[in-house]
Amino acid sequence: MNKIHWKEKLRIIIEDNQTPEGRWFDLSIQALIILSLISFSLETLPGQEAEFYRFLRIFEITSVIIFTIEYLLRLFVSDKKLKFIFSFYGVVDLMAILPFYLTFGVDLRSIRILRLFRLFRVFKILRYSKAIQHMARAFISIKEELVLFMILSSFLLFLSSVGIYYFENPVQPEVFASIFHSLWWAVATLTTVGYGDIYPVTVGGKIFTSVMLFIGLGIVAVPTGLIASALTKTRDEKNQKKQE
Repeated sequence: MNKIHWKEKLRIIIEDNQTPEGRWFDLSIQALIILSLISFSLETLPGQEAEFYRFLRIFEITSVIIFTIEYLLRLFVSDKKLKFIFSFYGVVDLMAILPFYLTFGVDLRSIRILRLFRLFRVFKILRYSKAIQHMARAFISIKEELVLFMILSSFLLFLSSVGIYYFENPVQPEVFASIFHSLWWAVATLTTVGYGDIYPVTVGGKIFTSVMLFIGLGIVAVPTGLIASALTKTRDEKNQKKQE
């Protein structure tokens, strides 16, 4: 009985953030996630002393050990271990630590790109954030509209690339060499970014670009309005449930 009680208490600390111990555990893990991301970014700074990188390496080893212990504890207290291992959060937790062990003590420089999976640690914040869960429900409620919007946007990007290609290719063959080369212009124009590295010089191309810019303003506004409306709707539903 004592053993069962001990395991249940451990499960509450790890999985229930409504208790003081659970909140402390969650906040500690979140803080370590943020610090590990900062450490990952600092590693890219050039020209630092060897001691600086050595400190970051020690911190990396320490954080991975803590994340490994956390993963094993979550696996230990889980009633359905296989379900946890193959769940979204289980996979994210594993990918946060697995690349470290794949390159530790063995010369596997060819697969060191896997170390970029350390960025998956940021997704572990999803486990603790009710606000992100609220946003996820909003996206799910408008997924059909978003899919349709993405399809129409893809069609418009292609048509814009074709249009500017026929206007500008005769006078700028090196810039608008093909429809694929023109696609970058279409993306920058329809998203209203307008980097200015590729621009039309013909009258027809300028008029066509002006039209695409106005259409781009609408493209930016559509998903913004959809998401804002969905968030408002899900919040109202949440407040209504609380009142009931």
